[in-house]
Amino acid sequence: MSMEMTAWNQMYRSMHTNGDDHRPFSRVTVRRIMVFARPLRSLLVGFLVLSVVAAVLAVATPVLAGRVVDAIVQSRAYGTVLVLAVIIAVVALLDAGTGLVNRWLSARIGENLILDLRTRVFDHVQKMPIAFFTRTRTGALVSRLNNDVIGAQRAFSGTLSGVVSNLVTLLLTLVVMLGISWQITLLALLLLPIFVLPARRMGTRLARLQREAAAHNAAMSTQMTERFSAPGATLIKLFGRPDHESAEFALRAGRVRDIGVRSAMVQTVFVTALTLVSALALALVYGLGGFYALRGLLDAGSVVTLALLLTRLYAPLTALASARVDIMSAVVSFERVFEILDLDPLITDKPDARAVPEGPVTVEFDDVRFAYPSADKVSLASLEDVSVLDARGGEEVLHGVSFRAEPGHMVALVGSSGAGKSTIAQLVSRLYDVNSGAVRIGDVDVRDLTAESIRRTVGMVTQDGHLFHETLRSNLTLAHPDATEEEIWSALRRARLEELVLSLPDGLDTVVGERGYRFSGGERQRVTIARLLLARPTVVVLDEATASLDSTSEAAVQEALAEALEGRTSIVIAHRLSTIRAADLILVIENGRVVERGTHTELLARSGRYAELYRTQFDEPVRA
Repeated sequence: MSMEMTAWNQMYRSMHTNGDDHRPFSRVTVRRIMVFARPLRSLLVGFLVLSVVAAVLAVATPVLAGRVVDAIVQSRAYGTVLVLAVIIAVVALLDAGTGLVNRWLSARIGENLILDLRTRVFDHVQKMPIAFFTRTRTGALVSRLNNDVIGAQRAFSGTLSGVVSNLVTLLLTLVVMLGISWQITLLALLLLPIFVLPARRMGTRLARLQREAAAHNAAMSTQMTERFSAPGATLIKLFGRPDHESAEFALRAGRVRDIGVRSAMVQTVFVTALTLVSALALALVYGLGGFYALRGLLDAGSVVTLALLLTRLYAPLTALASARVDIMSAVVSFERVFEILDLDPLITDKPDARAVPEGPVTVEFDDVRFAYPSADKVSLASLEDVSVLDARGGEEVLHGVSFRAEPGHMVALVGSSGAGKSTIAQLVSRLYDVNSGAVRIGDVDVRDLTAESIRRTVGMVTQDGHLFHETLRSNLTLAHPDATEEEIWSALRRARLEELVLSLPDGLDTVVGERGYRFSGGERQRVTIARLLLARPTVVVLDEATASLDSTSEAAVQEALAEALEGRTSIVIAHRLSTIRAADLILVIENGRVVERGTHTELLARSGRYAELYRTQFDEPVRA
């Protein structure tokens, strides 16, 4: 490796370090890293052995080149030169073969590690409670799966082999150079600070520029992500100032441009200076070595060997000087990944958890008290982009809620916004666990049931009708991947969607767009209802499924909901009281408590909170 290439690599490492190179090593982290490396130990051993072989071959070539020069100068037989040339060719072939095999091993180790880390993080994140996702920045979480995982992978595929091969190369090179001429070797080492110190200083300066550019790029990415989404674009067109948005974006882009120019000049000046240092070092070797050769103190071939070994001395010395930075950067990447893995899921299956009983089931809340978990239990400050987590939380939002929904019956929840209705719905699906009391399905506490059987038993339709940016078929079969064409079309007919799907250019293979924005609100809701029908749950939870729809869309969705609710135990959160008049039981929720319960007729007759809500909504006298 040339001195110029070493300079570029040094700067790159300095630019991409995260500034944590002065942190102490954590033995616990290292032990955990070894746990991840254990399945790859045979590949790692082969990788390290070949790295040592490659280092030996790298030193052998300059020595052989010097022997060739000596053979020529001393007018030896051509056979000697030919043998040496053949040996050099063999060394080159071995070096090339070793490099290919080592690269294959490096790729296998690195990609297997990436696969293992990514799948573990992805699987672990899926177990986290909803509160985790409501607090976490999605971009920060994705970065852990991408940047930090790749940084951790680099520890094995780059840093580890680099340290081993550089150490072996350095020792062999020093031994050979000192054996040839200890005076020239020591003088050459005196130039090392001129090479290493500017590299670290310039690297630090470039790192600052890189971080500044990254901050501006992140701001531009955030602006583009928010403005290019369907809701964001609509908001800008309705209330935004396009000229202001363009000027703000151009300002950030201009700063990135200016930083790019400054970075390019710093790099160019730095590499140019190091090229000069390289020339001076070679001049020293050739000048002093030539003097010794003319005095008969050194062979001409030895001078050539020293010159060729010089770069193999500077490169590993420079690399090892920054090895701690590389290693610490990799360790920090592992620690950031482990931070995610160390967050404990709030919902886990008991070892003896059992499935929900077959057939129609009841849903019962027995003196349920609940408080949403505080931030320190479900999140990380680094994922929220804050210095300290919000200490608030843990305040009780449900106070002794009790009711029972019999098989095939509908229980409706009404009340003011923020009263706790959606919280009750989330507890039925066991998105959270209660603090005291119990939620039972089929007379069994949900904490004693398997999460898989609860998901199979309880189907939920939320207000936003969320769809993935995939095909309509993929969205429909999310809960029932093995659904047949007949089952899919049956669900579409019952959800009043058959005609719409037949009119689409690609039918079921039509991509619905981000969050399903290619469909209207009513159409999205009917798609989620069709998905519910395909899943065939025993219990249905509707969380204000028609609250944001117009009258026409609501009528279509209500017809589809009638199909979905037929014969099933259902809990319906309703904003429009007209949709739950036929409920078997209506609960009025206020401030986390059940303040009234009864049928529509009974509650109107009491002239209480329900009657007040009804009167406000319909602006008519209350009549039983």
